[in-house]
Formats: sequence, structure tokens, C-alpha cells
Amino acid sequence: MITIHSRGALAAAFLSLAFAAQAHTTLESQSAPVSSTYKAVLRVGHGCEGEPTLKLRVRIPDGVINVKPMPKAGWEMETVKAPYGKTYDYYGTAMSEGVREIVWTGRLLDEHYDEFVFRAYLTDSLRPDAALHFPTVQECGGGKADRWIEIPAEGKSADDYEYPAPGLKLMPAKATH
Repeated sequence: MITIHSRGALAAAFLSLAFAAQAHTTLESQSAPVSSTYKAVLRVGHGCEGEPTLKLRVRIPDGVINVKPMPKAGWEMETVKAPYGKTYDYYGTAMSEGVREIVWTGRLLDEHYDEFVFRAYLTDSLRPDAALHFPTVQECGGGKADRWIEIPAEGKSADDYEYPAPGLKLMPAKATH
């Protein structure tokens, strides 16, 4: 016999499973101060319509420099380097180009979850209290893809979009002593 309390718990469990199946590709830490190093952990919760993920491409936005992706066991990784929109001063070193895209190639079954990691510096050219987005394309078997590239317009949120780009809320730089 199922009690009302048990039915409620059971319904909550089913709802959480339904939500997980619809989950977006997201960043684990969704806020960071400008003028700091940020460790991005990109969470991939599923494949595309039942197909396994075969490739994950992440575009690095302007104002993010010194990107260093973490190699992932069982996956090939490549970076695409290109000029930045301007030259940045990174601890006394002028940086005018760097990683603008990271590509991981491997296999992640639809029923599995994984994380993809990179480190980057958030320059002082970024505006505190703004959002920064990392458009991500998840290529899957059968020619399917989920393009997590929608950047919310002013006054909208990621919840207003079917395929929102993973977003980061920028905070004011930490005070230095």
C-alpha cells in the first residue's frame, strides 16, 4: 500500500527525473569576479534525442584570455587559436591572441553524465553584474546536435530559451590589499 506521503515522494522523484532529462548544458559555478582566474566545469547531462555525444565545442567569448583546457581521459582535445579583439595585459605580459574555441571528441552515451573543464582569466574589460556566455555545440550520433548558443536578450533569462548558452554572472573584482 502506498501512503499519501510515499506517493508525494514518488511524484517528486519522477519530476526530478523528467527535469534531468530536459537539463541544459550548464556551468557548475555560475558566478565569478572579473580580473580573476575562473575554473569552468561544463556539465553535460545527456546526449541528443537518445544519441551519444561525440563532440563538444565551446566558443570562448571576448574578454576571456589565457584559456587552458583540461585533457580528458578517453577524449581527444584540440584548441582553435585566433587573435583577441584587443591586446590585454596579463600580469605584465601583452596577450593579443589565444584559445578562442575548445573541441573535445570522444563518446558519451545518452544515459551518462560528464564534465568538461578549462581554466581562463576573466579580464577587467568585462562588466561586473553582467552575464558572460560560452556558446556550446554538442554534436551527437546520427547527425544530431544540440546547439546551446542562445544568449538571452536584455530583460530575459536562460529559462526563456530552449537552448541557452551556458552562462556566468560576472561579479565585481575582489579588492586587493
